[in-house]
Amino acid sequence: MSTGDGVAGRWDGVDIHFGEEGGRLTYGSYLRLAELLDQQRLESDPPAHDELLFITIHQVYELWFKQMLHELTASRDAMLSGELWLAEHLLRRVHTIERTLTQQVDILETMTPQDFGEFRHRLSPASGFQSVQFREIEFLSGAKDPSFVKRFRGLTDTEKARLGQRLDEPTLWDAFLAVIEKAGFTTDTEDDVRDALRKVAGDRGHYAAVWELAEALVQHDELAAAWRARHVVMVERMIGTKPGTGGSSGAGYLRSRLDLRYYPLLWDLRTSL
Repeated sequence: MSTGDGVAGRWDGVDIHFGEEGGRLTYGSYLRLAELLDQQRLESDPPAHDELLFITIHQVYELWFKQMLHELTASRDAMLSGELWLAEHLLRRVHTIERTLTQQVDILETMTPQDFGEFRHRLSPASGFQSVQFREIEFLSGAKDPSFVKRFRGLTDTEKARLGQRLDEPTLWDAFLAVIEKAGFTTDTEDDVRDALRKVAGDRGHYAAVWELAEALVQHDELAAAWRARHVVMVERMIGTKPGTGGSSGAGYLRSRLDLRYYPLLWDLRTSL
């Protein structure tokens, strides 16, 4: 039954309030929903029904990329400061996000090639290849590619500065090597690292934290590869072998990235175990 002010009331004998007692911060204002929900601007005219889905999915991807960068940066810094439990905890959170990214492809695939064709021509020259945050994730994970900054001419000064910072700063692999050194091993050469990894794997009781961290990095690598594989199949289903909207080679380019591994030495370790 509603009270006189039409806001507070009682349901099933319980007093219900919605923060209406003079509060200045609301759910909508805290999340800036008015601004957020105004960002899905369709380019098609007349509006294509599935363009909203396409924009929403990719904006959600970018929000998750932002969160991943937040967690991966903190995980790296935790490794450098010796907080291995925290580094692993944050990587496990990233794993869950990466699984979510892969599952989101299922939603995008509810759009047929014909539906996509209604507005795809409006996207040029925009392309997922241009996602700066995705490149930051790759750089931070260990796959630094300075040529990307040179090839992509559409970068803003702010984006160039962000990518330049990622190229200059330590990667997750650099931080993991620091962890190995603190555990008493030498990492001057790849053979030194291989030997250290074999010893860590052979004595998990003594090097439990280092081993679990190595496994968390491999999981990050594997889930990133799974997303790339799922993504390329979705693109082939949607546009076949047609070029990408930004002039890239479309699925061909994506397939060329399938063999990318952030931590090849951790994968090589499996052969010697």
